Amino acid sequence: MTETQSSTHQAIRSDHAGPTEQHRAHTTIDHILERLSPLELPAKEAFERYLRHKSRLNHKRSTLESSFTSIMLFLSFYGRSKRDLKDLERADLEAFIEHEQDRGMHITSVKTRMASIIAFLHFLIEQDLIPGSSLKKTVRLKLPDTLPHAIAPKDVRRLLSVIHNTRDRALILLLLRTGIRIGEALGLTLNDIDLRDRKVHLYQGEKNSMGRVVYVSDDALFALKRWLKRRDSEKQFLFYGHGTRPLSYSAAASRFKKYLTRAKLTEKGYTVHCLRHTMASELLNAGMRLEVLQQLLGHRDIEVTRRYARLTDTTRREEYFRAMAKIEKGEIYGTY
Repeated sequence: MTETQSSTHQAIRSDHAGPTEQHRAHTTIDHILERLSPLELPAKEAFERYLRHKSRLNHKRSTLESSFTSIMLFLSFYGRSKRDLKDLERADLEAFIEHEQDRGMHITSVKTRMASIIAFLHFLIEQDLIPGSSLKKTVRLKLPDTLPHAIAPKDVRRLLSVIHNTRDRALILLLLRTGIRIGEALGLTLNDIDLRDRKVHLYQGEKNSMGRVVYVSDDALFALKRWLKRRDSEKQFLFYGHGTRPLSYSAAASRFKKYLTRAKLTEKGYTVHCLRHTMASELLNAGMRLEVLQQLLGHRDIEVTRRYARLTDTTRREEYFRAMAKIEKGEIYGTY
């Protein structure tokens, strides 16, 4: 059954819904719209019309709630760098997918959210609010099955060797050495950077409203100082785009892909989000405790950190023989 046929059948069912069902649906949509009212989101009026449309088709309460949450999260994320949905690109949806996975969302949950978002975009196309031609490839977006992986050490060296642009080198090294999320990096202002104490203050976590501090390595600090000497001091954001807005995710991702091409690493499947995984894995392999890494990454759940950071084969081998040496010497005491 097509989506249009499904909508028609739902509309017919809604005509025969009893007074209690109609009242329940009316109460649900009113409650959702009350939550929507104070929010500042791109395409907010169209979003409200879409929710009312789904309510008139007598969608279940759980469906309305799920659609509201998914689309609200996406529009909130999108609105950090863009305001008009006519500017929507494939990279914006890819960024949101990584954003949700970074929160520890299972891939099936991400797929459910994306289905709600794609349905909303179809509605906007039907209403002539966004051009359909620009979304032909986007709506067939294939989701990854796993989290992005860390970049191999030799590939990190190759990547850094081809980045000579002052701003881009500062941004990529900041992501690589601090492990902050791309959205957090693009939202930084000068007040968030403490060069003397080599800190970056994230006063409100992008995912969980928890503030944290991360630290800046020697090479990232050097790159940041070079960028600060050249950047427009009148701009609010550390990495700025056009006008008063920060650099967009799509622009940052495009630059990153350019350097992957230059370093002949395009076949590896690396994305800008892999920089965060690389930092986590490298610190874990260097001996950092998982609990400390969790704080730096800003994860509520240490299991998410465990998924992020991977031990190399060499580290596992060294850890095994180090532990086995203690066992063979009889240095394990106590009872189990």
